[in-house]
Amino acid sequence: MAKFRYVAKDMGGKTYRGTTEATSEAALIQQLREQELFLVESKNLTKGKEYKKLKAKQLAAFCRELSTLLASGVSLVRAMDILADQEGLDPKEKEIYKDVLLDLRKGVPLSEAMESKQCFPDLMIGMLRSGEGSGNLDQVTDRLAVQYEKDYKLTQQVRSAMTYPCILLVLCVAIAILIVTFILPQFQSLFDQMDSLPWVTTVLIAASDFLTKKWYLAILIVVIVYALVRIIMGIPAVRHQIDYRKVHLPIFGKLFKVVYTARFARTLSSLYSSGMPIALAISVAGKTIGNVYIEEQFEEVVTEVRSGVPLSRALRQVDGLMKKLASTILVGEESGRLDVMLDSIAVSMEEEAEQATKQMVTLLEPILIIFMALIVGFIMIAVMLPIYQSYAAIENA
Repeated sequence: MAKFRYVAKDMGGKTYRGTTEATSEAALIQQLREQELFLVESKNLTKGKEYKKLKAKQLAAFCRELSTLLASGVSLVRAMDILADQEGLDPKEKEIYKDVLLDLRKGVPLSEAMESKQCFPDLMIGMLRSGEGSGNLDQVTDRLAVQYEKDYKLTQQVRSAMTYPCILLVLCVAIAILIVTFILPQFQSLFDQMDSLPWVTTVLIAASDFLTKKWYLAILIVVIVYALVRIIMGIPAVRHQIDYRKVHLPIFGKLFKVVYTARFARTLSSLYSSGMPIALAISVAGKTIGNVYIEEQFEEVVTEVRSGVPLSRALRQVDGLMKKLASTILVGEESGRLDVMLDSIAVSMEEEAEQATKQMVTLLEPILIIFMALIVGFIMIAVMLPIYQSYAAIENA
């Protein structure tokens, strides 16, 4: 149990301050509601264990095994005990499950026990809370297993597809460094005999001298530039602009839109099918897209849906998602089968996302090859140009 310092208000606007124990902030909100109070601000005074976020592969395996056990009639506490004691489990993951099991034995609901560990995603917490309320926890965990299996598959597809372009890029940099630091110095004695050198050769020789004599400074510069890029990328305004550009690129923009739409459609389908209210499902699903620019627009979508605007109309205003999503949802709203249509569009968009990833790699490969050719070509021109000029001067003499 964690201790919270809170500030709350009643319906009359009177402010209440105090400290209390609760398993999580959500549990604190529920406690205050029972006292007809509404939470304004809270601070966790208990420094609990900090766990690393679980990956999609781990979440998928956990949900799949938990669903199987619950569907077989095993109690929740016994199921968690089995999962925590299974062989081959990562020690950190085992420790998390042990702590969750300890809370379950104290009578804490599964969703609150997981939320207090701060290593499970909000999507999972929300769906489990919905499953606890409806009594179909086995079906919810089965949907979660499918969700995270799809997420893991899509992530692996992207990583696998990007392997070859990354290898090309590394080879390009390695070849350039090899030529500049080992091959170019072999021509230094020839260049010293020449009265003047082209500017491209002068620049290349300066770079060669710097990399061979002050290589430690080159490494330091790379580290500093990397750190600065990370800091700049962490600035919200910069991140917003980068994510905006992603979905407005000439060719790659459409491919990014397909991937983001597939991710949102799958998440929304899982949340809504588990019994979560549509407005809350949209709010949670909107935070899992992975693009700040698109995610910020969902505050307006949630507001409109709560005011009675159809979901299909609200989603049409979102810049960064495929229009096909809104059209399919409109069919589901008119036919009264929104859950079926959400699942259908999720499957369809995932297939398109797979094709989009392959297309993205197909476009990247020639770009990187051309980039490599330009670098090597520049180096070759810088080396051969003074030699050619020298032979031309001798011939003219």
